[in-house]
Amino acid sequence: MHDEREADNHPYKVVTNHAGEYSIWITRRTVPAGWREVGKQGGKEECLAYINEVWTDMRPRSQGQYL
Repeated sequence: MHDEREADNHPYKVVTNHAGEYSIWITRRTVPAGWREVGKQGGKEECLAYINEVWTDMRPRSQGQYL
């Protein structure tokens, strides 16, 4: 059985979609349709820290443009 607390040593890449939302994806997997790589890769925590730094407005672009 997999223990969720085990260290996650997978390499990740940061991806974004047309709405400006960000996520991480394991590098060996194909990025799903509608998402594209932004060029940042690394460990899980490193990629999440990058997203935290660049994704300052979490509203989808379709909502943020009218406010």
